[in-house]
Amino acid sequence: MEHSIPFSLSLTILLLHCAATLAQTPAPAPPGPTNITQILEKAGQFTTLIRLLRTTQEADQINTQLNNSNQGLTIFAPPDNAFSSLPSGTLNSLSDQQKVALIQFHIIPNFLSMSQFQTVSNPLRTQAGDSANGAFPLNVTTSGNQVNVSTGVDDATVANTIYTDNQLAVYQVDKVLLPLSLFGSAPAPAPVAPKDMKKKSAAADSPVAGGDSPVDSSDAVGRGHGIGGVVLAIFLATF
Repeated sequence: MEHSIPFSLSLTILLLHCAATLAQTPAPAPPGPTNITQILEKAGQFTTLIRLLRTTQEADQINTQLNNSNQGLTIFAPPDNAFSSLPSGTLNSLSDQQKVALIQFHIIPNFLSMSQFQTVSNPLRTQAGDSANGAFPLNVTTSGNQVNVSTGVDDATVANTIYTDNQLAVYQVDKVLLPLSLFGSAPAPAPVAPKDMKKKSAAADSPVAGGDSPVDSSDAVGRGHGIGGVVLAIFLATF
């Protein structure tokens, strides 16, 4: 004669089995530390920026700051086509120190959401240095939902949000932000004054030293009178 297992006992056995199974399953690993290069790699089209972040060691600085402090960051990220639009040899002409300054110019040392750009105070301070001295001015203006960034050398537009977690904000911009201290126009040479041109013209028309020169008429007259006197004296002496 078969004895059926009571339903309550079956349910208890099932629950114990599920509990044992869950205990053997490892808990999901906590999310890894923020990594700026991984964020950009996932977004794609940021090969040049990633290379600069690594060679200048700014990637390590960003990751360390984000994972070891509560201080947020905002990063403007130009894609590869923005770097390709620069004049040929622009990046190669920069020293290592200047490349660091260029990357730091794209980093604001606090978190800014898109809505906060509406009320931000200009000029913005960047990691490249305080903009008060005019070397690294960075100004943000908004028009509706559009955010524009001006450096004094070029103007860029925030194209979209790549990443945000209320501590780090990464925004794609359509141009490389060129700081005034590195890419400001050199002063034009001073024009030559008209009087200087006249002096140069007069110098060009003057005879070359050691060449033929005009004879002073007074000297010629003096020499003529001297010769005439000698001839007259010889003529009188013969009589």
